[in-house]
Parts: sequence; structure tokens; C-alpha cells
Amino acid sequence: MNEKFFDLKKEKQDRMINAALKIFALHGYKHASTDDIVGEAGISKGLLFHYFGSKLGLYTFLYDYSVRFMKLELTSGVSSTSTDYFEIRKQMEYAKMQVLKNYPYMQGFLNRCKSEDVNEALVAIEKQRNVIQDVYAVLKNQSDRSLFVSDVEFEKLDSMLDYTINGLMTARFDSSSFQPEMLYEETVSYLDMMKKIAYK
Repeated sequence: MNEKFFDLKKEKQDRMINAALKIFALHGYKHASTDDIVGEAGISKGLLFHYFGSKLGLYTFLYDYSVRFMKLELTSGVSSTSTDYFEIRKQMEYAKMQVLKNYPYMQGFLNRCKSEDVNEALVAIEKQRNVIQDVYAVLKNQSDRSLFVSDVEFEKLDSMLDYTINGLMTARFDSSSFQPEMLYEETVSYLDMMKKIAYK
């Protein structure tokens, strides 16, 4: 992590982080422009390179920061005693909502990183590439699968909900109507609906 960067005022840190998250989330590593990032953040390019050295340095920092931040919120936001799969998913989505209040594009950035195909970017994040997916797996594995009706295939249901939740977030951003609280409420409505179908 970049210690000099954390000497800045929190407001300026977050402005720079949010600008970079947005541009990388929308355009991917290859097409993300540092000109667009500094324009969005309202800073000079010299300042950006002073703290991060290069576009790759910024991307690497951003990925590390996002993984740490999201992991902390998820692991502290989901009760270790919860065994109801749908309640665990709600707690996970609530934790993500708290993240998105501060960093609206963080989840989008992490999603985009999963499909990254530029070699230098892949190498930079390789060590932590599966951290968040592993956290998700641990949390979901707390669930008592005996609660499901016998013909429900858990992995397919789980994947379907992942696609639905990511699709809802993308749709809200595309329509310029993104509000974390509204996204959470909409997500919960889908989880409640599926619970009625999937449980005995």
C-alpha cells in the first residue's frame, strides 16, 4: 500500500480513488485514460504520478485497496452463526451496500477485473485475484443446504443469483439511477422471492 498517499486528507484520497474506480470500471485497464482519471478527480497528472508512479501502479494500488476494503466489510458484516443461505446473501448485500455508499464503482471495478485480459494488469493482481471469491465461498458455505427442496441445484441457484444481482447493479448504473439503498432493497426482493421457491 502507498503510505504517502494516506497522508492526504481523506476527502482527497476518496476523490482520487473514486475517480480511478469509475474510469477503470467503465473502460477496463487498456482503455482507461489517466487524463480522464485526473479530470474526474480534479487533480493534476503530476500529482497522480507522484503517488502512484504509473497507470499500472494506480491500478495495482486500487485493486489491493478494493480487495482489502470489501473483504473487511464482508467478513465483519456477515454473522458467523447464520445458516440460512438467503439471510447470508442479504447480509453480504448489506455489507456491499455500505461499501458502495463510499465507493460507488468499487464492485463494478472488481467485476471488471475478473474479465481483464491485459497481461501486465493480470500479473499485477494475480496474487489476490481470487481473494473475494474465496470470501464469498466461505460465507455461502455456512448455509444449511438441507433447507432446500430436493430438486434445487445449489450451485446453479447461487450462480443465477450472482448474475441477477450484478445485472441489477449494471442496469441501475446504465440508467443513471444508482442509489445503494434502492439497489439493496431491490436485491432483497429477489432473494425473498427465490427463498419461497427454493426452501421446503
